[in-house]
Amino acid sequence: MITTVTLNAAIDKTYSVKSFEMDRVSRVTDMIAVPGGKGINVARVARLLGEPVTAAGFVAGFNGQFIRSGLDTEGISHDFTEVPGESRLCLTVLDADNGTQTELLEPGPVIAENSLLTLKEKVKELAGRSTHVCFSGSLPLGCPPSLYAELITLAREAGAEAVLDASGDALAAGLEAMPLLIKPNEHEIVRLLGRPASSDDDLAACIRELMQRGIRHVVVSLGARGALAGSSGRVRRVAIPAIRAVNPVGSGDAMVAGMVTALRQGRSDADVVRFGAACGSANALQKQAGVVTDEDVERIFRDITVTDY
Repeated sequence: MITTVTLNAAIDKTYSVKSFEMDRVSRVTDMIAVPGGKGINVARVARLLGEPVTAAGFVAGFNGQFIRSGLDTEGISHDFTEVPGESRLCLTVLDADNGTQTELLEPGPVIAENSLLTLKEKVKELAGRSTHVCFSGSLPLGCPPSLYAELITLAREAGAEAVLDASGDALAAGLEAMPLLIKPNEHEIVRLLGRPASSDDDLAACIRELMQRGIRHVVVSLGARGALAGSSGRVRRVAIPAIRAVNPVGSGDAMVAGMVTALRQGRSDADVVRFGAACGSANALQKQAGVVTDEDVERIFRDITVTDY
């Protein structure tokens, strides 16, 4: 089983408008509202890929009830920790005329110490039944930057591999616990190592440094340019085919789900990142974040090239 942990779960609401302009009324032509947050997107894609998965983390209030109910409807197993307050709304506005996306992200509930203790026990329990635990997204208010490191250690002690997709202080602290895989973007890896990276050569050097610290898989997403991926000491360039993206939100989460699925299937290091990149691109073809089809993934997978850097 794969367990995903979303500490700041949300309702992801996507508005489609013909033209979105500031300081005026916009008529929404289409609306989607689904359970969201990075880890929930990972869980959704993993399930669509045929993997057994359980979504965990914090939920609160009426929005938390919506998140649980929505996952039930989708057939995604979940085991959340209920906290006071209200889970957040994350709004995405897709502008069809200009090809833009605008995001508005609420902060979410404040997490108390007793809720953190409950979550840690739950992560230990779920990790004991999982091959991989994916920790994704921002930390809610009340959570210390060291929380991911603590949870990664608990997961590993319970026998599971840990994957971390975070940023800022949470990512930096989380590295101390040596997750199996991290997926920063080019801006995040620069901040993480505290030095400029103005070229792919610089990024490759950053990846090598992180692998030397003990991180086996380091994948730096580069948007439409694909990715640079380090695995077991080697760096590879991942080139993806051009697509006509509908909504790129959640593509990084879909990439994580694809890579973890490939790891569970025992694929080669090159095919792990290749399959992940195919899932990320396939997600961008859908209006809803965290959705892929087998047909899209297989078609894109065939057109992705992975070469030594």
